[in-house]
Amino acid sequence: MKLLERLLRNDRINYTLTNRIPRTTLTRFMGWFSQIENPVIRDASIAVWRLFADLDLTDARKQSFRSLHDCFIRELKPGSRPVDERHEVLVSPCDAIVGACGTIRHSMVVQAKGFPYSLEELFTGSRLAAELEGGTYATLRLTSSMYHRFHAPHDCHVGRLTYVPGDVWNVNPPTLRRVERVFCRNERAIVELQLNETRQRIALVPVAAVLVASLRLNFIDVLLHLDYRGPHEIDCDANFAKGEEMGWFQHGSTILVFAPAGFRLDEGVREGTGIRMGSPLMHRQCSHS
Repeated sequence: MKLLERLLRNDRINYTLTNRIPRTTLTRFMGWFSQIENPVIRDASIAVWRLFADLDLTDARKQSFRSLHDCFIRELKPGSRPVDERHEVLVSPCDAIVGACGTIRHSMVVQAKGFPYSLEELFTGSRLAAELEGGTYATLRLTSSMYHRFHAPHDCHVGRLTYVPGDVWNVNPPTLRRVERVFCRNERAIVELQLNETRQRIALVPVAAVLVASLRLNFIDVLLHLDYRGPHEIDCDANFAKGEEMGWFQHGSTILVFAPAGFRLDEGVREGTGIRMGSPLMHRQCSHS
């Protein structure tokens, strides 16, 4: 077992084992397998999960789960994630490890060092990319053992959702350092939020990955997954308070956060650091009428 753990920590081996496989087939299988409500399968699966991940369930609302999937999408005890209520603060929508982050320049951002990608390609159009020019972005990676629900970064209105079918490359660091434009290739949803106070537009982009290709959003009636056939552009009319739950990944993956000019990263947000839902992610630098 220790040998396998060492192998998975090796960048090249990790990349091969999690990408040079039938990604779509295994992702569909995991979607089915994780929801089997059999005590033996559930307990064995969670035990194996604990061997390879730092799974901590002490803050989970319940300690007994129907299936592996039920454990993945667990809710937390009330008060487990205090939300920064300052008006100028945009909070993290999820528990995560911060990846690449910084300023949006010429509609380009960074996936990993030396691997830029275009917001026009990510958003499948130039309208939103133009609105966010000169703004700030952060890549938030959820590991398998983390809390997988995500929440509103501020008081906001959701007016549009765009679902983009795609591949399911892994989105871990070994892959991001080797495969260009992973976030633009993978299945994803572009959620457009308008802040209630300033009317500025924020974009959240949950990105699917191998074994993780289903997304449940509280404000639409469909499950977004590999077999979803449309519509791909969905008009929405949903309001959220800062910290209110918006949805969840079936297992876990990455959320990209994009804010317009006038926002800066919180001083504690740096690549490789951990962040919890509700903690400061960005600050608004100036007021807008």
